Amino acid sequence: MRVGAFVLAAQFPGQGQGEALHRAVRTTEVAEESGLDSVWLAEHHFVPYGTCPSAVTLAGLLLGRTRSIRVGTAVSVLPNIHPVALGEQAALLHLLSGGRFSLGVGRGGPWVDLEVFGSGLRAYERDFPESLDLLLRWLREPRVSADGERYRFREVPVVPRPDELIGGAGGPEVVVACTSAKSVRLAAERALPMLLGMHCGDEEKADMVALWRTHAIAAGHPPEAADAAAHVSAGVAQIADSRTEATETLVKAMPGWLRLGLGAHVTVDGRPRSMRDPVAYTELLCGLHPVGPPRLAADRLAATAERTGITRFALLVEGSGDLAATEENVRRMGAEVLSRLR
Repeated sequence: MRVGAFVLAAQFPGQGQGEALHRAVRTTEVAEESGLDSVWLAEHHFVPYGTCPSAVTLAGLLLGRTRSIRVGTAVSVLPNIHPVALGEQAALLHLLSGGRFSLGVGRGGPWVDLEVFGSGLRAYERDFPESLDLLLRWLREPRVSADGERYRFREVPVVPRPDELIGGAGGPEVVVACTSAKSVRLAAERALPMLLGMHCGDEEKADMVALWRTHAIAAGHPPEAADAAAHVSAGVAQIADSRTEATETLVKAMPGWLRLGLGAHVTVDGRPRSMRDPVAYTELLCGLHPVGPPRLAADRLAATAERTGITRFALLVEGSGDLAATEENVRRMGAEVLSRLR
């Protein structure tokens, strides 16, 4: 089982953006010290829900500050960037880090980002499969051209080649955020592992894993390869001496951040949007994930792995909003939870 931290660089009420980003850096450093497997970096634009606008840029910094921990994006929003540009950055991080970089990509949402970056609503609604396939070709082939509906260009060499990793083979891992049956099929047909959201319970995640396996085999991938897919389950983790204490910590801090952050999203076309009740959502997350004493947290992760087949986790550890409390939470994850899982 591989347990990592999910880092949003969340800006809680009363905090500055620099404070949120500093906490993201420290979370990664402490995660490596504490023996966590990985950190997964979120990307958001124009909202305090997350203050990191470029997950690959932050990944580059953190890969340079660490020596062993895997760093991934969760996710880089593909409609906001040219797939070749993202592929070049991913190849660079993969090579320079000795293969410690994972590229998570997603479709994002119908947000104002699409207007600001000039990609338009079509990039979100229609063009994600074409963008993903171009990205994959860039990471797997020596020369690439494009003749699609969105991207057209003459053949050019891939520089740097991701498969030029010294002492290793192949390019960086690619993971796809999946929130619908359509995205599950898209990932499965390409044999790409899924990143599943923290709002999903074990039953829903198990259903998505089973659907992914069905589509992967139907697309011609061997059953043994489908069974070995390294999907990632996102969640929340808060370790305390009691479940009540851990829950109170999150219920006290997270709703204010969720209300401020999620409420700041603006749709590109003015379509109505609904927002979860922040308190109810926080309580839901506390019930679904490892929130409580170390033994409960370890049992919860083991149960999720048994029910879903997923053995990789990206856990939000900054739910208290406090730097010192986040560092302590990560250290307890390493010392008191991972030891039980192992």
